[in-house]
Amino acid sequence: MPSRGLSSRKTGKQFWTRRVAVLSDLPAADPRHLRKPDTEALRPPFSTHPPRILILYGSLRQVSYSRLLAEEAGRLLEHFGAEVRFFNPSGLPLPDDAPASHPKVQELRELSEWSEGQVWVSPERHGAITGIMKAQIDWVPLSIGSIRPTQGKTLAVMQVSGGSQSFNAVNTLRLLGRWMRMITIPNQSSVAKAYQEFDANGRMKPSPYYDRVVDVCEELVKFTLLTRDASAYLVDRYSERKQEAEKLDQRVKLKSI
Repeated sequence: MPSRGLSSRKTGKQFWTRRVAVLSDLPAADPRHLRKPDTEALRPPFSTHPPRILILYGSLRQVSYSRLLAEEAGRLLEHFGAEVRFFNPSGLPLPDDAPASHPKVQELRELSEWSEGQVWVSPERHGAITGIMKAQIDWVPLSIGSIRPTQGKTLAVMQVSGGSQSFNAVNTLRLLGRWMRMITIPNQSSVAKAYQEFDANGRMKPSPYYDRVVDVCEELVKFTLLTRDASAYLVDRYSERKQEAEKLDQRVKLKSI
């Protein structure tokens, strides 16, 4: 028995020695801004209003399969309890070809700020997303004053193709979602030969492609419910805390001159 107690004391001493070593092994970090995960902040009370989902689509054709897929997703999202709004890109100017005060730009930015999650649906054109899709994303900047319109919001990505199945467009949309600091869900939808997947009324036919769309919509609502109340904490960053502290310190120094 005495030997077990001695072993326990040695183990405790070794633990604290290792802990000190770990702390002293971060010479490049500012300890004032290092924060361990707060489990309470990760579990805030759930909001009770329906998840707010904005859907963007990347085609203006009269028969637009990306729009039809977007509308199908909207119906599913409403079934799962979400409030859904669409942005019609018709009339949206090219980025930098009009002021940000343009009515369509303001409409897009207000919808983006309103949303808690988004769905981006693009046709694949020349192995990438369409210019119409990219223009919409480009008009929503990373920040407007102190507000970041997309940071911490959930995102689902989908594409339609005229030929065989491809993932070029959804891969590009994922890259853009990361750049816009969004939480892109794991699942995605790519509908090949889209002209075969919709009936004369514009409704998607039963198929494995449709089943995947259901999966994506269900997953998006779950992720939005899970993260929307903690999104500000989830995207709280050491580097930005440090930067803001440095700016504040500089302002204080200037005032003292």
